[in-house]
Amino acid sequence: MNSLRRRIRRLLPLVAPAGLAVFATPIVLGGFGLITWGEVVVGTAVLLLGALVCALGAALWLTRRSVRELSTSVRTQTRTVTELLGRDRLELARALDEVRGEVADLRGNALPKAVQTVVRAGTRQGRDDYEQQVAWSELRGHLDVAPFMPPLRGWAASPDVLRLLVRIIERDRPALVVECGSGASSVWIGYALRKAGTGRLVAIEHDARYAELSRDLVAAHSLEDVVEIRHAPLAPVPAEYADGVSADVPWYDTEVLVDLKGIGLVFVDGPPQATGVEARHPAVPVLLPACEDHAVFVLDDAARPDERSLGERWLAAHPDLVRTEEPTEKGAHVFTRNVR
Repeated sequence: MNSLRRRIRRLLPLVAPAGLAVFATPIVLGGFGLITWGEVVVGTAVLLLGALVCALGAALWLTRRSVRELSTSVRTQTRTVTELLGRDRLELARALDEVRGEVADLRGNALPKAVQTVVRAGTRQGRDDYEQQVAWSELRGHLDVAPFMPPLRGWAASPDVLRLLVRIIERDRPALVVECGSGASSVWIGYALRKAGTGRLVAIEHDARYAELSRDLVAAHSLEDVVEIRHAPLAPVPAEYADGVSADVPWYDTEVLVDLKGIGLVFVDGPPQATGVEARHPAVPVLLPACEDHAVFVLDDAARPDERSLGERWLAAHPDLVRTEEPTEKGAHVFTRNVR
């Protein structure tokens, strides 16, 4: 359309003067009396009609020419676009082939093994998170706990090992539970004992400040009648309890524990690993003489080498202990005392 307009504009300077001369001729002839004015009118009308026919013909010709040019342009553009699309598809196909080749190359290198390790670790972490959420929900649903409970996992015990302890408490109904360490787990165990309707918990804590915080936590849940937090500073282990473990590694002050009798369940979750090599070893030699015949020891963090090693020492020194490994997040070994 724009092309047609440009052609008309170019023709106007040529056609306009000629058109004016043609239309002026009858008027000039009439003015000189060579023809009548009636003939002037008829002649002018004939000329106007002829001019109109010529103009329409010229416009039709120009339009057809523009249409042909437009059709040619469209075909050209279509061919160009088709070529571009074909080239893009070829380039995309080449790029995909290159990616496939790189992936195939990577499969033969060490990187996929590292990636697979990360993927496996992520999958394992996802399973752990899911299992802990399930255990947390089961604990809340089973125990009559407060709306806001102290968090578990991390430094605290994980929900799955607390679930294990709750099952043992409900099965055995121990009169006395001893916990090596204190904190959030002490509150949960307290609720389990209250639901069982029998027994009490004595949690021993080496850090005086943390022992006070644990007491505050117990009081906030109104569990003072069920849970007792005792401060037992770390001290050298008496020789009769060392059992081959380095005397340089301290344990809880045994003087704080002399009154404990009839222990049915021991949860070994302290002292901290940083205390020393096999720092939790004295739990069995110190507390076993004060236990009932069928007492149970639950060792948390049993996936660590130190805990597995000290567990082997327990079994070697005390043939009446039988170990069961539980698939908890941090590993849990259950040692059951069988006295005939």
